[in-house]
Amino acid sequence: QVQLVESGGGSVQAGGSLRLSCAASGFTFSSSPMSWIRQAPGKGLEWVSQISASGDTRYYADSVKGRFTISRDNAKNTLYLQLNSLKTEDTATYYCQKDTRKGQGTQVTVSS
Repeated sequence: QVQLVESGGGSVQAGGSLRLSCAASGFTFSSSPMSWIRQAPGKGLEWVSQISASGDTRYYADSVKGRFTISRDNAKNTLYLQLNSLKTEDTATYYCQKDTRKGQGTQVTVSS
């Protein structure tokens, strides 16, 4: 079955960086577009970024464009999200997603 395991979250100060990872299994990762979504405290899910199966095409929410970078390593069945220039409003639980499936999430907390 589809399994997605996120890691790499943590607590950083505004302006800092983190790199999130998502280890995928149970499906053909190299054939699957993947996404990152997030949920801030008390708010709904927000789409953050998407990458095509090959990695050639990437999309970003306006709120993270120019600061976050999505990538993937199909040989390692792993999805990444590089978070730079973090803002307090980026505080959220981050999930990787395949179709409607997501993992348990990894917490990112940005302090001022």
